Amino acid sequence: MKTVSILLVGVGGQGTILASKILSDVALRQGYDVKMTEIHGMAQRGGSVVTQVRMGEKVHSPLIEPGQADYIVAFEQLEALRWLHFLSDEGTMIVNTQRINPMTVITGAAEYPADALEQIKANAPRVVELNALEIAKQLGNMRVVNVVLLGAMAKQMDIPKEDWLASLEATVPPRFLELNRQAFQAGYEA
Repeated sequence: MKTVSILLVGVGGQGTILASKILSDVALRQGYDVKMTEIHGMAQRGGSVVTQVRMGEKVHSPLIEPGQADYIVAFEQLEALRWLHFLSDEGTMIVNTQRINPMTVITGAAEYPADALEQIKANAPRVVELNALEIAKQLGNMRVVNVVLLGAMAKQMDIPKEDWLASLEATVPPRFLELNRQAFQAGYEA
């Protein structure tokens, strides 16, 4: 198997790191070597959070170079645009249509690009867009956006759905498991 490189990008509080842990567990269940790294940029204050997960027969480094990501899972539009240059020529961008204003926009020092989603679509080879926040709200808890997005990515990958569900069970606290199963399924079907 060729090494698969996945970048998960969002802002603090969106569950990016939990999503990468679930993804890593899924890869381990497939018998792959897995490397993961995470970067927190003022995450507690709504700053960028980026995790890089690489899986394959033998992975030597968790770091993904620009133009090498097979998948980018973006938890909001501006982060998708910011990290788009990491997507490979055959890569897939899974993007939540949610917009979260960074501090520079909140303070008036910058403007959120009105055409962020259009820029992503124009420059990414393949885009799967979904309103994961709205899906999560319909399920009754907006904190499951991360698992909705994982479900959307899982649909694109050649890993049995049962293994994803087993990883959810191994990673998510039991009291939240059923909600997360529903979130995964909703993302998978979106």
